[in-house]
Order: sequence, then C-alpha cells, then structure tokens
Amino acid sequence: MTLAELRTAIAAFDHLPGDTIVILAEDSEGNGFSPLDEVDQSMYRADTEWSGERYMTDAARQAQDVPDDYRKAPDDAVLAVCLWPTR
Repeated sequence: MTLAELRTAIAAFDHLPGDTIVILAEDSEGNGFSPLDEVDQSMYRADTEWSGERYMTDAARQAQDVPDDYRKAPDDAVLAVCLWPTR
C-alpha cells in the first residue's frame, strides 16, 4: 500500500471522532492486535514481496549520539512510512 492509498482509505473514516483508537494486526491472519503507538519516516528494502528490512533515514541516523551504531540504508532502499505498534 502506498501513502496515497492509505490516505484514501483513512478518508473514509472522517466521520469517526478524533479520539478513535487505531490498532494494528499482528499478522494477516488476525492472530493479535495492538494499538498504534508511533509513526516515523523510514527507509525500506524489500527482501521478498511480503517482507524486508527497515532502516532509519540518513538524517535520523545522523541525529543519534553514535550514528555508526545504526546500519546505513542500502542504496536501493526506498522512503517509507513505518507504523509502530505498542507491543
């Protein structure tokens, strides 16, 4: 799903109150759920159609006390929005 597709999907819920909780499924089979806790801009490199690796953006990595403690995103990584669950 792209950010544009997510925006369109979320627009369908404009009628809901602003304090409506957002939850994330643990997996595609619905084996667990957790409230959305954080959203950040990341880098993503797909390993397969279903999974891959998330990296900090270079700006976020450089803002860390010891940037070299964090892996640099590969050249073929793309910008992504990362949604983090509570657990």
